[in-house]
Amino acid sequence: METNPVPHAKREKILHRLFQLGIWIKGIDGLLETAGGILLLTVSLRALNSYIIALTQNEIREDSGDLIVDVLRHAAHHMTEASKLTAGTYLLGNGVVKVFLAACILRGKLWCYPVAIVVITLFILLQFIRLTFHFSWPLFSGTMIDGAIVLLIWREYRRIEARKVK
Repeated sequence: METNPVPHAKREKILHRLFQLGIWIKGIDGLLETAGGILLLTVSLRALNSYIIALTQNEIREDSGDLIVDVLRHAAHHMTEASKLTAGTYLLGNGVVKVFLAACILRGKLWCYPVAIVVITLFILLQFIRLTFHFSWPLFSGTMIDGAIVLLIWREYRRIEARKVK
């Protein structure tokens, strides 16, 4: 009894595309985190607060109960120099690591696949710890996406290694 290879090949192609998309998302996310980290480390609290107020002013006029605007304004208002330094350092470090890993994987550096799996898994563990103390749907969703990306990296790595053996 022969199985039809077409559905298998189609599934492989879809999973490979999802893998590529996930790596691009991680790279873009890393660039945004790097930019955010640089911004936090170089801009004064006063300027940051003024910028957020100016950025959200129109949104407040349209929808005074906008959750994202409220969270941004609250965070900016309650940020201290220490929390700004911590957040900036975290974002910069996390962003640079993500960009580096995504670039290496997109260039086909096989040594980077297991490294990415370990590093992203460590980030996932940190995110789960944070979720236990302060649950957030966006963080939970991002953590689940990170988990899916780890599985796709692992699957792609095994696929490449299996082709090398043949």
